[in-house]
Amino acid sequence: MVESFEGLEVWQIGKNIVMEIYQLTAYLPKEEAFVLTPQIRRAALSVPANIAEGFGRYHYLDKAKFYLNARGSLYELKSHLLIAQELGYFSQSQSVSMNLKLISTCLN
Repeated sequence: MVESFEGLEVWQIGKNIVMEIYQLTAYLPKEEAFVLTPQIRRAALSVPANIAEGFGRYHYLDKAKFYLNARGSLYELKSHLLIAQELGYFSQSQSVSMNLKLISTCLN
């Protein structure tokens, strides 16, 4: 049995996504510093944060609510990345790799 949220594989995946997102968004144009960059980062940060918060809840329905919020944040993040890619901010290879991870995480 997992004793801490850090031991959850899904939390570790979420944390790794955050690390990759911060590296990826470091190269966004300066004009996105107050718009798209923080939106992408907040959506990414929300994933492991909601998993951790859900882990700390006692009732299974309360836990499920936070886990579903984490899943919703993944879809929000995916949307932001697709838009950024269409705007030409990311190369096809940069965002395709991230999107594949997001899709597989959402489906699990």
